[in-house]
Parts: sequence; C-alpha cells; structure tokens
Amino acid sequence: MPAMLTGPQKAALVLIQMGKAAASRVMSQMDEHEIDQVTTEITRLRTVDDETLKEVFGEFQRLSAGGLIVEGGYGYAQKLLEETLGKEKAAEVLDRLASRIQVQPFEFLRNADARQVVSLLTGEHPQTIALVLAHLRPEHASAIMAGLAPETRTIVAHRIALMDGASPDVVNLVAEQLKRKATNLLTSREMTAVGGIEPLVEIINKADAATEKMILEGLHEQDADLADQIRQMMFVFADITLLEDRAIQMVLRGVETMTLATALKGAEDAVRDKILRNMSERARENLVDEIDMLGPVRISMVEEARSQVVQVIRGLEESGEIMISRDGEDEYVA
Repeated sequence: MPAMLTGPQKAALVLIQMGKAAASRVMSQMDEHEIDQVTTEITRLRTVDDETLKEVFGEFQRLSAGGLIVEGGYGYAQKLLEETLGKEKAAEVLDRLASRIQVQPFEFLRNADARQVVSLLTGEHPQTIALVLAHLRPEHASAIMAGLAPETRTIVAHRIALMDGASPDVVNLVAEQLKRKATNLLTSREMTAVGGIEPLVEIINKADAATEKMILEGLHEQDADLADQIRQMMFVFADITLLEDRAIQMVLRGVETMTLATALKGAEDAVRDKILRNMSERARENLVDEIDMLGPVRISMVEEARSQVVQVIRGLEESGEIMISRDGEDEYVA
C-alpha cells in the first residue's frame, strides 16, 4: 500500500524529482506560506517507495528502478531556496522554520498506515503508546487510537491527558526500540514537551463519532472529573447554540442539505431553531421538507452527520474564520 501523503508532501516530492532549476522556477510562483510548507517537507524527505512515486506522478512516471529519492533533506532545501530567493532570504526562511524542520525521533511513523502502527504498538506498555501518540499529528493519532482495543484506548487516553512532558533521553530510547521493530518504516522525529489534556482533545476532535464516544465514556468510568474537563474543551453538536449568527451562516455554506437534515433528526429545539433562523425562507422550507422525508433514521447515521457538521465548525475555528465561545471563557466587549 503506498504511503498516504499530504499536499505539501506531494509537492515536495515532485519538486525534488524536477531538479533544482525547474523547482526553483515553480517555487518562485508560491507565496510565503506555501514556501514554508514545502520547504519543511523537503527537509524531511529521504526515501519514498516506488508505488508511492507512481501514485503521485501518475501519467508523468519517470522513475528509477528502485523508486527511491536520493536527494532531499536540509542541504537540498537550502540550495533550492538560495536559487529561488537568494542566500539572504533563504537564510531567513530556514531560520523561521528551524524549530519545525529539526529531526524528530518519531518521524519514522509519520507516513505509516494507522494499521501498521497499531500492529507495531501491540504488546507495548500503555505509557509507551501514549508517548508515541502524543508526538503524532492529531488526525494520525486518532486513526491509530481507533484501532486499539477498547480497554487499551481508555488507559492510553488517560495517560496522554496526565502526561506533563517527556525526557528527550526517554523519547529517544523509545523511538530507537520501536524503530528496530519497524524495519519497513522510514525516517524519524522528536518532540520534548508532549502530552496533556489539549493534545488529547485534538486527537479526539479528529476521531469519528463512534471512537469519540467510546473514548469519552471509557474515560468517564476511569476518571469522571477528567472526562468532564475534556468535554468542556471540546465542541459538540449541541454547542451550535453558542455560535454567533454569522458563524452559523458560514457553517451552513459548508454542509450539504442532506447531511444537515440527518444531523437535525431528534436534535434539541434550541439547536434546530438556531440553524433554521439563519437560513433564507426558501432554504428553511427545503430543509424542513428534507427532515420530514427522511423518516426514522439510525442513531449511528445521525451521529455521523452531526460529526461532519462539527468537523466543519472545528475547521472554520482552526482557520480563524469563526470564534467559538465556550463556557467559562471571557467574552469580548466592543
């Protein structure tokens, strides 16, 4: 199975294969944010399997027999930036990205399939699993968490929330031990300050509705106060009533009518009213008709639809387009 690459990773892969001259011309058309993203990924790339290369390049396949990238890394990124921006500006970019592009102990798991990582972590102590997940991207850690046994998932979630940090020596030792087990995975990554409630909330926020429910219910049985604290930091479907009307209108533009109709089945009146009053009369009538036409709907389908709506809301908050006012937070005065 080819590695799952992000957009910036694919762009970095293509630029490296193009060569510095052509890549420099392409990068000269990018904005500063795009250059930062691609540069970070170029410094991290070392080797990519043949199947991944074929998938990324598609009709433009011009691959070596081994299918491996033999360039990349910090030096290649530096030369490419110097050709694109000049030495002075290149140095500024690299300085700005210094903390992001340093070699990290768990980077070798970054592009691994979640099922591979679950297999790798099978039999490991829950504290070790928690340490690993706390270092990974939230969406990646969430997929891995979903593959753990329910009882392990609860213990690991609890340990992530209570983790204050980790000694670099311990992190490196765990990474080396896992790397020896993972002979089919590539590269490495480090992070010294990990764990705590916020990383766990991010992981849960990226999970599907069923996994989110199981994690929170399991945590509640083990540590009710901690579970309540985590719930307060999360945005759930019922919290739609906390959004301003302008934010609701932005959310509605990113949700399909069928999904919204399914999500509103059995919803509290306050939630339903909040959404309906932020729609045009025609859109409101269409939505109400859609809800009525659905008839009985499985709870799992309703939860999935609500999860999709919440993901849209969380995405808008992460991008800074809307602000969510949670209980206990200070409000702003104009």
